[in-house]
Amino acid sequence: MNLSKLSAHWRTVRISFEMQLRQNFSDPFIIFAIIVQPMIIATLALWMLQDQVDQFAIFVIVGSGMTGLWSSLLFISGNAITGERWVGTLEGLVASPTPMPVIVLGKNLANVFQSLSSMLASYALVALLFGLSIEIQQPLLFAVSILFAMLAFVTFGLIMASLFIINPAVQNWQNGLEFPVYILGGFLFPIALLPGWTTPLSYLLAPYWAARALQAASVGAGTVEEMSLNWGMMLLFSLIYVVVSRSLFLFVLRKARVDATLGMQ
Repeated sequence: MNLSKLSAHWRTVRISFEMQLRQNFSDPFIIFAIIVQPMIIATLALWMLQDQVDQFAIFVIVGSGMTGLWSSLLFISGNAITGERWVGTLEGLVASPTPMPVIVLGKNLANVFQSLSSMLASYALVALLFGLSIEIQQPLLFAVSILFAMLAFVTFGLIMASLFIINPAVQNWQNGLEFPVYILGGFLFPIALLPGWTTPLSYLLAPYWAARALQAASVGAGTVEEMSLNWGMMLLFSLIYVVVSRSLFLFVLRKARVDATLGMQ
């Protein structure tokens, strides 16, 4: 890939990012999913903790923020291409010189970036309602973990977006996939509390390693071995997601150019 083509792709990512961000801020459902819902989850969790709020407040903040990230990935990034089908612009995107994954990448970046606001909203909620001062114990490790988490979520969004367009029936599982990942990802409580047979399922989820890294850094338990493992697993899953999504997008193009069935529900 030459420099001019790379520059053109970056410009497309930037424009796609900006347009998706503008659309998200005007959609009440998205605002609820990434800001209001995590605040409700944080309030309920802290209320149940009662006398242990001081000890586990930061854990709840990170976990509720992760719920916003996952909801963004599931509902917004998953429908990144499907939304184009609904408004009748999907065929035009496929026919454009710019590869479709580049456009979807910009959309996913906007979704994940915006959903990070849910963590800030949870922080404000705790500070105001419970009168707590929350501090990230290892801010540098936390920031690096955020970057790895964004990479894992954005690349996984490429898979979900292509799957939803290849088989629209997958969307029927959207609501059902939300809370199981909250649980298996260990967002609000350790997976050690779950039955032993569920542990391998958690290990296969990039959100689990993201939550583990962010929670460890937030409470000051981020050792070199711990963080290296978490970051390495997120990077590994990101590479797997990129390889798999490439095959899926090729299948999407086949549905459009050979089978002429891309616009069919």
